[in-house]
Amino acid sequence: MCGFANAQGGKIYIGINDNGIVTGIDDPKKLMDDIPNKAVNHLGLVIDVNLLKDRGKEYIEIVVPVSPMPISYHGAYHFRSGSTKQELKGAALHEFLLKKIGRTWDDIGISNAKIEDLDTKSIASFVKVAVKSGRIYKEAEKDDLPTLLENLQLITPDGELKAAAILLFGKNPKKFFVTSYFKIGKFGDSDSELKFQDTVEGNIFDMVEAVITLLKQRYIISTISYEGIQRIEKPEYPDAAIREAILNAIVHKDYTDSTIQMSIYDDKIILWNPGKLSEDLTIEKLKSKHPSRARNKNIAEVFFKAGYIESWGRGIEKMIDALKGDGLPEPIFEENSGGFQVTFLKESYSKEYLNQIGLNERQIRAITYLKGAKELTNAKYQEINNIGKSISAVELQELINKDIVNKIGKGKLTKYSLK
Repeated sequence: MCGFANAQGGKIYIGINDNGIVTGIDDPKKLMDDIPNKAVNHLGLVIDVNLLKDRGKEYIEIVVPVSPMPISYHGAYHFRSGSTKQELKGAALHEFLLKKIGRTWDDIGISNAKIEDLDTKSIASFVKVAVKSGRIYKEAEKDDLPTLLENLQLITPDGELKAAAILLFGKNPKKFFVTSYFKIGKFGDSDSELKFQDTVEGNIFDMVEAVITLLKQRYIISTISYEGIQRIEKPEYPDAAIREAILNAIVHKDYTDSTIQMSIYDDKIILWNPGKLSEDLTIEKLKSKHPSRARNKNIAEVFFKAGYIESWGRGIEKMIDALKGDGLPEPIFEENSGGFQVTFLKESYSKEYLNQIGLNERQIRAITYLKGAKELTNAKYQEINNIGKSISAVELQELINKDIVNKIGKGKLTKYSLK
């Protein structure tokens, strides 16, 4: 009950087995009295307890509401996510407690930080782009520093600089937050073959441009073509997609954890940042328009005012659209090692991508065949996979449904080609 109350609420049934069959209970009246009393005495929580019947057998339904305040049981805070209950400790507990009172980690005051720790050039750059974006009042350029920081809600009521202020505009944020830097590495055929690497330090407002500049100088190759005498450079991956991914990583990073890491290979880019998705946001929901829930609301607000991000949860959609516009596959989104990971693939039909979208080995073999042969028949699909006609037809139809292949012709003349 404690775990449900701290999460999204839920229902508990007594007298039903794991298969959903009602087995009944021996003394429902005692439980009907004891459970509400214990919930109030041990959790301070008012719950609904209902006595239900099915085919003559009684069972109990306990309806646990979401609590607006943190609930502890004997001093421990439990949290229920899906089918898993965990006891919150350390940084996870700190973040949970702040969230319950409507605050985020970047909202806390840093007692030993001073105005002198901020970089006035970075702040001036922010004000300039924010005024230009129309998301901040024009007179901001005339404000003194304390007034501007207060209007941006980067100072606590006690006058302390918030963590967000140091991360956004600090001269040396690493002095206060040791993992507030960005790691980039170029790899060969395996993770053990690190060719070279860089770290980007400094405040996170300037970090975005610094990372993008470094990528263009050392890591991401651009092909060069000409239209008449005009030189045209086209990067391996669209700038808009890379920029959006970097912004998301910086804004939503858990700054109590590890560093942001970008691993660059010949055929892909993997960007990982510490910090899982919120409990009510799935990978599938992420790909469509969804409510924007920033892990660091003050940082997100400053980036929004600068015109770097939107407040409508459309960053992932913009990333996907940019890649598709360049003929590249959707990025792979996944939760990995306690963080969130985005993988950009250079090849539209790489095995990694085909596995991600749920193709089986036979379908992947057919796609590999199509890369060279250009066309495929049902008979050829049967031959290369050693299967019958009916299975072949079903699996080819799945490739059509997943928008991987085109169907050309009818009947015995039907052929399939890559889109």
